[in-house]
Amino acid sequence: MTEFNIREIVDELHSARKSWRESQKRSNEPGGRELPSAGALAHIIEQLKGALFPMRLGPPDLRQESEDFYVGHTLHSVLHALQAQMRLELGFNSRQQPAARVFPDTEADALDATRTFGAALPGIRTLLDSDVLAAYNGDPAARSVDEVLLCYPGVLAMVHHRLAHQLYRQGLPLLARIVAELAHSQTGIDIHPGAQIGPGFFIDHGTGVVIGETAIIGQRVRLYQAVTLGAKRFPADVDGHLQKGLPRHPIVEDDVVIYAGATILGRVTLGKGATIGGNVWLTHDVAAGCNVTQAQNQERVRSLDEPLIGQVFDSP
Repeated sequence: MTEFNIREIVDELHSARKSWRESQKRSNEPGGRELPSAGALAHIIEQLKGALFPMRLGPPDLRQESEDFYVGHTLHSVLHALQAQMRLELGFNSRQQPAARVFPDTEADALDATRTFGAALPGIRTLLDSDVLAAYNGDPAARSVDEVLLCYPGVLAMVHHRLAHQLYRQGLPLLARIVAELAHSQTGIDIHPGAQIGPGFFIDHGTGVVIGETAIIGQRVRLYQAVTLGAKRFPADVDGHLQKGLPRHPIVEDDVVIYAGATILGRVTLGKGATIGGNVWLTHDVAAGCNVTQAQNQERVRSLDEPLIGQVFDSP
């Protein structure tokens, strides 16, 4: 039978953990988990989906006459579980800033945060309804709103984003980022939880979409796959460290459409009703109602006896 030197591996992993904790000034006091659990958050989000859309994302045997009971029972369980995860993040934050004492009472703060989050759920449901309708009305291939909710990756990403953004607004960025990354791993759509997105938002197809932290998106905006709303540059402080939280991503006003592969970088504004064509690279403002498309492709043509620099012709 094959044997492995488990004891040596365990000792070396212990040394690696110790070195990391010392370099990061982490506590060496014995105790339980310091940080939230991605696995626990995944279960919480699945339960919240069921509470938000019980007859579509809830249990397969649920009946309408019992959906209020199911929603109440689910919320009772899931909000307690979420409170425990909030407590972990708040406690970690307070230990990172002992002088500031940002969260002097993590139990009370976690309870207040959980109540605030629970109270926001009806508004989140309303926003998600507008996203589902935008997807249904914006895609001729969609046969029903139920198909959209059950099948469309852009809608799944927005369910996660609406929940994650609420956590972000409440000062729980780690929980928010975990929730966002759960959707990212499932859909290929990367929306930072800090992004502000208005109602009626539709991501068609979706794979490869990236939306940065300080992006602001208005109402009834439509994006296609591989669109990037990113930063153009990353300012550093006098010590060379990146400055965090500065506005650096685009502002997209109401009724804008951005087609596949477009890249918009920096704190630029796309005016109301503008249309951005596929594969466009943009680093400047676009006026309301304007259409921006790729410049005509050009290719350099030369005969074998010509020098390397030849004439330029527009491609057909």
